[in-house]
Amino acid sequence: MSNVALGSAAVAAGLGAALMGLVVTGLGLTGHLRYWPRYARQLTFGMAAAAVMAVVVMERALITRDFTVKFVADNGSSTTPPVFNVATLWSALEGSILLWALVLCGYAVVVAIKFRGLQPVALWAGGAGDRQRVVKVRGRGPDDPMLAWAMLVMFAVSAFFYALMVGPADPFIAVEVPPGYDGPGPNPLLQNHILMAFHPPILYLGYVGFTVPFAFAVAALATGRLGEGWLAATRRWTVAAWGFLTFGIVLGAWWSYETLGWGGYWAWDPVENASFLPWLTGTAYLHSVMVQERRGMLRVWNLSLVIATFSLTILGTFLTRSGVLASVHSFTESGIGPAILGFFAVIVAVSLALIAWRGDQLRTPGRIAAPVSREGAFLANNALFAAFAFVVLLGTVFPLLVEAFDGRTISVGNPYFDRMTRPIGFALLLLMAVAPMLPWGSEGKRPPTELLSRRLMAPMWIAAAALVLSVVAGARGWAPLLAFGLGGFAGGAALRQTLLAVRRHRWRGLVGRTNGGMIVHLGVVLVAVAFAASQSYVRQAEFDLEAGQPASFAGHEIVYVGSAVVAHENRTERVAFVRVDDAKTYGPAIATYPFASQTIGIPSVRSTLRDDVALAVLQFPEEAGADRVILRVTVQPLVVWLWLGGIVMALGTALSLVPSRSKRREPAEAFAEEAPA
Repeated sequence: MSNVALGSAAVAAGLGAALMGLVVTGLGLTGHLRYWPRYARQLTFGMAAAAVMAVVVMERALITRDFTVKFVADNGSSTTPPVFNVATLWSALEGSILLWALVLCGYAVVVAIKFRGLQPVALWAGGAGDRQRVVKVRGRGPDDPMLAWAMLVMFAVSAFFYALMVGPADPFIAVEVPPGYDGPGPNPLLQNHILMAFHPPILYLGYVGFTVPFAFAVAALATGRLGEGWLAATRRWTVAAWGFLTFGIVLGAWWSYETLGWGGYWAWDPVENASFLPWLTGTAYLHSVMVQERRGMLRVWNLSLVIATFSLTILGTFLTRSGVLASVHSFTESGIGPAILGFFAVIVAVSLALIAWRGDQLRTPGRIAAPVSREGAFLANNALFAAFAFVVLLGTVFPLLVEAFDGRTISVGNPYFDRMTRPIGFALLLLMAVAPMLPWGSEGKRPPTELLSRRLMAPMWIAAAALVLSVVAGARGWAPLLAFGLGGFAGGAALRQTLLAVRRHRWRGLVGRTNGGMIVHLGVVLVAVAFAASQSYVRQAEFDLEAGQPASFAGHEIVYVGSAVVAHENRTERVAFVRVDDAKTYGPAIATYPFASQTIGIPSVRSTLRDDVALAVLQFPEEAGADRVILRVTVQPLVVWLWLGGIVMALGTALSLVPSRSKRREPAEAFAEEAPA
């Protein structure tokens, strides 16, 4: 059987399993099917097996260069290196939807397995003051209606993406090609750096992972069980999705820095913003959910954040795959846009309707006991993240709205984003330092000012030391110096909390949500400080050099040694050999791909803990008997700390997923409601 037939059959089977899952789960909810959990679980496995089969068939078609498959004919090539040939799957529209379905079905299978054997449990909920009380609950089995509603949502989302592959994003279309045909291969920019093999799949694990908390949020609204049980059940799912999204964004910035050759890593590109927006709302949710668990407050807000995060992933899918944006990250124009936009509208409308329906039950008697308290700081944190997300969303979609309603083409550039987000970033760094030191508020009690001052003393000294060192190192300007000071303040606070936890609990002081969160904070501080330094003190210049000619720039000695033509399997490069500081020789190049309409620059970067020297060839002037190059040199301090900060954030996320000893009895799989008195 041909790859087209096998792949089409797999996609059709996946759609059929998703639709049958909707029917079976719906019948179970109405009481018309007694053993629906077993059938639904089997259909989940079938849906995932179909996705695996479709991906395997497409990868086989790419590896064997089966150009009778239109996707392979449009994006494959016999000259594409093996690792990028595999990564071609997610380099174009139809394959990216196929990967999305695979990841989504994988999450659905894990949910079905995780919650199949629920036993009666006890729910730990927040009590008065800082104490915990145990609320007796009724245990729920695998036929729990909350689980049913969650699975119903996951089946519905899966059915939508399978329907896209049956309709406007069909990856298995047959095509006839002439004998000897060879495809163009993926976009040249997507086949010259190894990060392309990892950045999109990791980003998808984060994007798609937010489907799980969204599904349980809808389930909580549908069943009216709006306590903290569903939060406990989905806590680690949300943290894992956030961690994948975080690391995916960092890898994307790293890829941009190493590949595009413009000397930067973040340009507020609309598609970059599309992944950053759900990160902002997801981060806000991870903080505010602790207030609900502790005080039973912010129920509407937390539900809204979960729904907004998932909705923004769908909006990001529209921006990336509809062709409405011109970006190196986006795909070509297609008919998939209206379907995704319609799905986004349905999600928002249904979610808002459910919240309105449960409005009375969502009201809580709790309130902020003291403005200067942990919950007060989390509330301020959420307000800042919401403002940040609004600023980024407005700058991203405003040009699209103007073009849609007025026909004019405008752009919103870096000055808008930098000016609007900078004060919010400073305020968030300040809160990162203060919030962990604040106690939870109690009715009738004033915050212990003396205690807070004592806790903040060490971080304040670290902040002062950071400022002094920055000035001694030559840093100038109020904005970067403020960033360094606040970074030292926030980093000192996180380090203090981490050291205290390690002293009390040894290695277990590094695991758990709170302790792992402090490691994440340290990573955020590294990223923030590196971002401020590299953006504020970047220096760039162009040099026209002959072979053997040196140039001095920003404290570095650059020597152009000469050039050579190097042939690779998928491209031909003319490499400029450049020696930096009389040490290692680097090789920025200009590459020509067989099917590309223009040459592609391949930069080379010399990285140290102090600064980066990025080299990019702009042109090899054609003069008889001359070996010349026009070279762009970009020097930025502390860039490598961006990537190290991302790794620290990923490590902190992993540590926060490990249950601490004091939280072992926390009901990670609790579908529970308070028993009647």
